[in-house]
Amino acid sequence: MVWRLSKIVMCLCLAAFAFLVAFGNITDYGSNFAFVQHVLSMDTTFPGNALMYRSITNPTLWTVGYWLIIVGEGLTCVLFLIAALKLWQARKGSGRQFDDAKGFVVIGATMGFLVWFLGFMVVGGEWFAMWQSSTWNGQEAAFKFYMTMLAVLIFVNQPDRDLA
Repeated sequence: MVWRLSKIVMCLCLAAFAFLVAFGNITDYGSNFAFVQHVLSMDTTFPGNALMYRSITNPTLWTVGYWLIIVGEGLTCVLFLIAALKLWQARKGSGRQFDDAKGFVVIGATMGFLVWFLGFMVVGGEWFAMWQSSTWNGQEAAFKFYMTMLAVLIFVNQPDRDLA
């Protein structure tokens, strides 16, 4: 039972994390909006770099991009909450029943991976050359986030045995 409870707690922790990130982005909107603005406008990348044609300087598009991030973070939270609930409901069932309840863990981790790997590493980091910025670079933090989610996903998806 301790293994199952651990898996449930880890899902709840990931939900709490995603909630706090989304909540912070909403309640400290200006600071975090500035991050998106600088990354998309590429105004702190290397001077004269050949990738500047990719920059977005339209405030409406900055807002759309920022809200896509917030919605993705919020969905990650909700999906991990549902995952924890499904696992909780199956905690006393057979190994097969508990394994069958893990679907939302996969969906939640996929959503988180989309936000922090695709959004921050691929789009922000590579397309908008965020890696070139010493002040507006969120790649290291994003790496920690999606790797934690992947580690939990791997742990949770280990097959469960029937309780004795």
